[in-house]
Amino acid sequence: MYIGIDLGTSGVKTILIDYNQDILATAHSPLTVQSPQDGFNEQDPNSWIKATEICLADLKKQKSKEFSNTISIGISGHMHGATIIDDQGKVIRPCILWNDTRAFKECEEFENQDFDVRNISGNIAMPGFTAPKINWLIKNESENFKKISKVLLPKDYLRYYLTGEFFSDMSDASGTLWMDIKNRQWSEQLLEISNLNINHMPKLVEGNQEAGMLSSKLKEKFNFNKNVIVVGGAGDNAASAAGLGVVEENQSFISLGTSGVFFTPTSNFLMNTKDAVHSFCHCLPNKWHLMSVMLSASNCLDWISLITGTSISDTLKNVENFSKDIDNISNAPYFLPYLSGERTPHNNPHVRGSFHFIKTTTKATNLQYAVLEGISFGILDGVTSISKVNNNFKDIFVVGGGSRSSFWINLLASTLNRNLHVCEQSEYGAALGVARLAMFADNEISEKENIIKKIKINKDYFPKDNFLNILQKRYQIWKNIYSSNDQVINLYNSI
Repeated sequence: MYIGIDLGTSGVKTILIDYNQDILATAHSPLTVQSPQDGFNEQDPNSWIKATEICLADLKKQKSKEFSNTISIGISGHMHGATIIDDQGKVIRPCILWNDTRAFKECEEFENQDFDVRNISGNIAMPGFTAPKINWLIKNESENFKKISKVLLPKDYLRYYLTGEFFSDMSDASGTLWMDIKNRQWSEQLLEISNLNINHMPKLVEGNQEAGMLSSKLKEKFNFNKNVIVVGGAGDNAASAAGLGVVEENQSFISLGTSGVFFTPTSNFLMNTKDAVHSFCHCLPNKWHLMSVMLSASNCLDWISLITGTSISDTLKNVENFSKDIDNISNAPYFLPYLSGERTPHNNPHVRGSFHFIKTTTKATNLQYAVLEGISFGILDGVTSISKVNNNFKDIFVVGGGSRSSFWINLLASTLNRNLHVCEQSEYGAALGVARLAMFADNEISEKENIIKKIKINKDYFPKDNFLNILQKRYQIWKNIYSSNDQVINLYNSI
């Protein structure tokens, strides 16, 4: 038996699978985020431990015998979070999360070196990454910085609790800005920019390699029969890719969750920092991946449904009926989906969402359509940015809450002008991915190459000719709206 733990921003999810990867039990425990100031997002690491223990107890309750025979555990987690601990292993302050934007000034300072930071890190310095957060601490919380013994990513702090050891995997560590992505190792040069060294970092392993053993205390607490191995695991999107079976460069997936992600593996280290593409290691050896990220995807859908007083399902129905008439689309307003700033391709934490070409005849449904279209255009931005350096992907799977809407996937297929495949829906995809990684630690499994298998496709979607032309024209106008707004954005942020 194998357990996958997925530490998400909004909750911990766990999954118990058997040798055949049949799901035996799942569990979930919610988490909350604290926002002490605008742009600040933090979380108490102790809440991760409590939520994980609740989930493990729930798995045990559902399938006691199978749970007790667990061989190994894999952990996934939200990336970039700065979890700092002192020399006693105690948390110094709340973890600064991936969607925290306080360190935007430190990003420019981080890259202002006498060597090419991006060429080593493979990425633009962004406020969401770990390194700028630590540089912010140096200037704003110097006493806390001085206490740092280790800097851990969220899932790796959870691993420390489970095992008492300091490890991180390549995919998650790629999001710190301290890693030499091409050579899959910590970079002394990059660490020095944050006044840190390798001693402050956990040891790096691949996602399917052993990274500690469950402590005897927890083994007894949960009545495990064996000494349970904990493997390296993965950052959340790499974990989802493993859960989908997306590990080869002809594959890719779009995640329509709170944020919007386009992810495709590569067999070599590639980068496109000009368009703020993320270049990370994958969670398996000798594999990398490119990823575009838009910070607000289905989050925009939630928002427009709330302010128009409509349920999400009714919003989607309204937009589907609205789109049956192409003239409606031609005359619809435009929406820039940047409610929380943006990463790919703009790398602008200050940009915000906006509607354009609103008329006296504009109704709620017009706005709802504009939002859905704007999110789809944002995904297209990401796919286009990655295509500039890697266009080998053929299969594009779609996952996340947004994939439940057939209309939206039809719209997205026409927007991208690509075939899309919606997979067997599972909100436990990342947990499944790291449970699969955990299976590599089982010496009884001889054919390791069969562990990561492709998930079942439920439905295929194809571009529709009647949408293609109008959407291409609207996309060009939408792109120009952002460009023309650049000066206004700067003026707004200077107030």
